[in-house]
Amino acid sequence: MCFLHQLSQEYGTVFTIWKMSEPVIVLYGYETVKEALVDYDDLFSGRPKIPAMHAFSKGYDINGARWRSLRRFTLTTLKNFGMGNKALKMRLLSESKCLIQAMSETEGKPFNPRMFLACALGNLISSVLFGEHFDYQDKKLQELLTYTSTFITAIKSPLSTLCNTVPALLKVPVIRRQVLKRTKFLATFVKKYIKYHKETLNPESQRDYMDHYLMKIKEVEHETDPDFCDTSLLAIVTGLLAAGTDTMTSTLKFSLVVMAHYPEIQAKVQQEIDELTKSLRPPEITDKPYLPYTNAVIHEIQRVLDLTPTALFHATNEEVKFRGYTIPKGTTVIPFITSVLMDPSQWETPEEFNPGHFLTEDGEFRTRAAFLVFSAGKRVCLGEHLARMEVFTLFSTLLQKFTFTLPPGTKCQDAKFLNVNKDEIIESGKICAELRSVSK
Repeated sequence: MCFLHQLSQEYGTVFTIWKMSEPVIVLYGYETVKEALVDYDDLFSGRPKIPAMHAFSKGYDINGARWRSLRRFTLTTLKNFGMGNKALKMRLLSESKCLIQAMSETEGKPFNPRMFLACALGNLISSVLFGEHFDYQDKKLQELLTYTSTFITAIKSPLSTLCNTVPALLKVPVIRRQVLKRTKFLATFVKKYIKYHKETLNPESQRDYMDHYLMKIKEVEHETDPDFCDTSLLAIVTGLLAAGTDTMTSTLKFSLVVMAHYPEIQAKVQQEIDELTKSLRPPEITDKPYLPYTNAVIHEIQRVLDLTPTALFHATNEEVKFRGYTIPKGTTVIPFITSVLMDPSQWETPEEFNPGHFLTEDGEFRTRAAFLVFSAGKRVCLGEHLARMEVFTLFSTLLQKFTFTLPPGTKCQDAKFLNVNKDEIIESGKICAELRSVSK
């Protein structure tokens, strides 16, 4: 994405790039991105049609034309059922124990924690969506993780990217089949759960998100072309599985590697957790206000990670007068999130890993308006609240139990190196998890 930075140096904070003959507007820097996504959120809250994704969802996904009702229902249901209640807190603590046990078995030897983390996060999102928890060796969990990864790879593949640029290619049967081929595994997996939930649905006792959705389908079945149907249920659940597993696994994997590269910061996190819990209990989400340094470190890791540099593309809902430019209705807009997370006007030391970005002089946690890792406005990440709970609970629990170090012979690197090499780190990077004596 360096080319976007270079273009901004020449053309300013609002400029146009071209996708074939179609103009695409890039928003650069905190003030510009914030003005569009927050101050003008109604005008910039559209989504461009993504042909490869539309071929799978038929427009019934959370980013399609029906997004408002589907998003509203999903937010409300997840909040009432899974995100923020006591049951989820207990799920997190239970899953933390499973994760600790799995990592303990590595006995301090170099290993790649990605699969362990994926199992934990796959369990958490599947328990919310369709009420199932798996053993880490369970074949169904391994299938879920494999199919989710395959689904994401298919959506991001060069062929899908080409079809998004030249949509007419999807009219060629052989190309369309190839684009959809690898999305069918996860779809088939989810369809089995939809079928089971239909057969066992009890209106008086709704078990999970899928039950709530099926009840909503019954409620609107008299409507012509309702938003809530089997097609939209399939599209939304597959999307939530993909986002809830892959992105959070990547975030936590990167977090542990960063701690191995910054042992002095890791030690301060551990000291704060030990002083609060006295090593008598695991940290919980309710401890967050009392662990300001730990919270600051998590936020700074996510800033440095910059997992989604451009976020999902937006589109204008009508003609917009913005910063001296007239942007036509339906124009694709790219909010360049990297330029926000690295904006020197918002961060004291943007190139460095510095938890102090999120701490006051008195050591209290402070929020930063430019922390847009979940985007902002009407299209802010649907699972933001759940993601924050997962990252805080699992990260703090793991650091209470383990000290994470680099494999022998590996040199500590700075934040810039970690960001540039984040894809390799997330996929194949190894660390060592040494059980702490204070937590035995």
